Amino acid sequence: MSFDSVEESVSEGLASSWVGTALKKTFLSLRHRNFLLFFIGQSISNTGNWLTNVALILLVLKLTGSGVAIGVLSACQYGPILLLSAWAGAIADRSDKRKLLFVTQALEMSQSVALAVVAFQPHPSLVVLYALAVCGGMFLAFDNPLRRSFVTEMVPRKDIPNAVVLYSIIVNISRIFGPALAGLLVLTMGFGWCFTIDAITYSAVILCLFMMRPKELYRGTPKSREKGDVRAGLRYVTQNRILWVSFVMLIVVQVFSYNFTVTLPLFVTDSLHESGSMFTLLYSLFGAGAVVSALLVAHRNLVRMAHILWGALALGGAMLVLSFVPNAGFAMPAVFLVGMGSILYLTATTAIVQTESEREMHGRVLALQTVILGGSSLIGGPLLGWVADAMGGRAPMIIGAVAAIASAVFGYYACRHHWQGVAAHV
Repeated sequence: MSFDSVEESVSEGLASSWVGTALKKTFLSLRHRNFLLFFIGQSISNTGNWLTNVALILLVLKLTGSGVAIGVLSACQYGPILLLSAWAGAIADRSDKRKLLFVTQALEMSQSVALAVVAFQPHPSLVVLYALAVCGGMFLAFDNPLRRSFVTEMVPRKDIPNAVVLYSIIVNISRIFGPALAGLLVLTMGFGWCFTIDAITYSAVILCLFMMRPKELYRGTPKSREKGDVRAGLRYVTQNRILWVSFVMLIVVQVFSYNFTVTLPLFVTDSLHESGSMFTLLYSLFGAGAVVSALLVAHRNLVRMAHILWGALALGGAMLVLSFVPNAGFAMPAVFLVGMGSILYLTATTAIVQTESEREMHGRVLALQTVILGGSSLIGGPLLGWVADAMGGRAPMIIGAVAAIASAVFGYYACRHHWQGVAAHV
């Protein structure tokens, strides 16, 4: 064998070893059977969720053609989260999360079935669609803190950051396939089949929950019910600088920057003069950028305060670029970058909550974060829908870009002493 052949074989072996090590590090938490089952079930179900979310947006847009109507839909979906999530988080901290997830998943399945029944009608009622969106928001208010805090019970503490990021990957992989599938089904089979398929996907989650081994869960001691559970969670957040600063940033970003289910379809139809099919394509590209970013976060463990700041800056910069694109061709790479920036920011924000707070506080702290997510959409959705109707589809994108950059500046100065300690790790 020649020297060149030996050198080539060695190089290939090193490359293969490096790739294997990188993949093992990135997907570290999947070695735990319970989390692997959770990953599989949620990957299928979340694709169905995004299928329903996008189909519902397109259905309301078809019935009304109004930005305000889309904003009201967002408020219906996330308003209950504002009212119920803090209480739901306290329940999650003192309950068997796996058993309660059986209940919430079954309820969400029933909502998808009801949406399918309405959508198959010749003239779907907008009022009924809004009412079902409210029901879905109520179920999600309980389901969200359960699912997110359950992640920390399926892996040992040292693997929690990786598991949290992989959960983000689940959500964002579904953002690729869910909207694309919605666009295809709406064009070929109609809205009703979108909701029907979503209902079927919940069976995958329920089956995976059933197959888990409860004895292999890393549960803490269940917390007994006490008065002031929710207030205790709020006090806990205000006493931790990293947590409260990240929450303030999240309020600003969620209200003005992260309402893409409202702003992106209006941007596509009003400013780019494209159809709903282009919206589904762009949203899939948004999801693809998010997945690429989430894989990078998982591999590099980018879950510190510095990464929240860089993520907010990246999100703002990418949104600013997107707001000035002349057509859909230029929008495609821009929205991919928006997806990357958004997930660097949001994943780091979510992960730092679960790494900074004590395990017995996870449910309440995550529920408070969910309140911010829902409450911000309740305010920001209708507001940005109105702005798009009054000033055009580009205006909400520009406002969101400025807000994200401003939040990063605030976060930097509020945590400047901490920034010096973490900047070396970026």
